[in-house]
Amino acid sequence: MPHELMFNGPPDAKATIVLAHGAGAPMDSGFMNFVAEALAERAFRVVRFEFPYMAQRRTLGKSRLPDREPVLRKTWLDVVGSLEGETLIIGGKSMGGRIASLVADEADVAGLVCLGYPFHPPGKPDQLRTEHLRAINTTTLILQGERDPFGTKEDVAGYTLSPQIHVEWLPDGDHSFKPRKSSGHTEQGNWLLAVDKVAAFAEGLA
Repeated sequence: MPHELMFNGPPDAKATIVLAHGAGAPMDSGFMNFVAEALAERAFRVVRFEFPYMAQRRTLGKSRLPDREPVLRKTWLDVVGSLEGETLIIGGKSMGGRIASLVADEADVAGLVCLGYPFHPPGKPDQLRTEHLRAINTTTLILQGERDPFGTKEDVAGYTLSPQIHVEWLPDGDHSFKPRKSSGHTEQGNWLLAVDKVAAFAEGLA
């Protein structure tokens, strides 16, 4: 069954950015809509899709657990294979970005963008999901909130990551980049900052 794709931005853009959703929210969540529309306004083509379990949730109206990793990986590779374009950048929110990072080298894409990488489950800093990130060859941008319970600034400082990976920090942000009011930063401001950083990264690859 072909995957339903959602497009924003010009079809003849200098780069195509493919974004997958996180484990709990669909491809048209507030966060995903904001990022896709803001990148499209900057003249990038943005493509979104849903993993099978999320597409079923949409059809059946029932919450479902994420598919097993082989299914998630195959879905990513199928979507990449269906798209044409010289500069293809893949990534996404949390789990979507993590699975993209697992297939990026195999898919031979120009770049990888992770919006809140789940380095470890909250409260379990010893259960790392970083083994493949030590040797990844794809040029990678990871955008992380400084207070992300899936990997704080302090946590990530201790990891061995490939020299292809560049980590940028969003001030006082949590896993969705939302800061505390007392920080003086805003969620909207951090989302815009994230889009600016993704756009600059994509420009550099294009």
